[in-house]
Amino acid sequence: MPLDKQHTRLGFALSTRWGQTLEGNFPRYDGVVHVLPDGRHQVTLHMYTADVQIGDHTRYAQWARGSAFFDAEKWPEVVFVSYPYDSAVLKGGGQLEGELVIRGIRRPETLTVTPEPCARPGVDCDVVLSGEVRRSDYDMDGFRLALSDKVQFLLRARVQAPEREPKP
Repeated sequence: MPLDKQHTRLGFALSTRWGQTLEGNFPRYDGVVHVLPDGRHQVTLHMYTADVQIGDHTRYAQWARGSAFFDAEKWPEVVFVSYPYDSAVLKGGGQLEGELVIRGIRRPETLTVTPEPCARPGVDCDVVLSGEVRRSDYDMDGFRLALSDKVQFLLRARVQAPEREPKP
């Protein structure tokens, strides 16, 4: 099931040493949720670094795309592939583990899934995931004097509603 691009937002936040929060997002991405033969699900996200935005700060976005940060020319995408998970975690909340690849470095990471009360999380309401990574774990050492090492990810996602079979 592909992600619903009308409702999905893939964002992140960086803190400056002066207490300012810079909010960024990946406006261009591809994502799909696979239903595995055993009934579990697995999500794959490709977020394209050449299109990263930092609020309405053109200069900050250029820095984020540059060699000191995402290095979009050399590493055009950030990839997250979850480990297989039970879809019940989308309703009840919990941990979504997987592998994140930034700048060619692959590391296990964990996202926290916020419980969602709707009948079909990810279809009728957003699935909200959050997590934190360290820039230094991915050789993103630029701007160390200005930016915190921690990057907060906030993902709000929906899949395209599956087609319902017509009633006879």
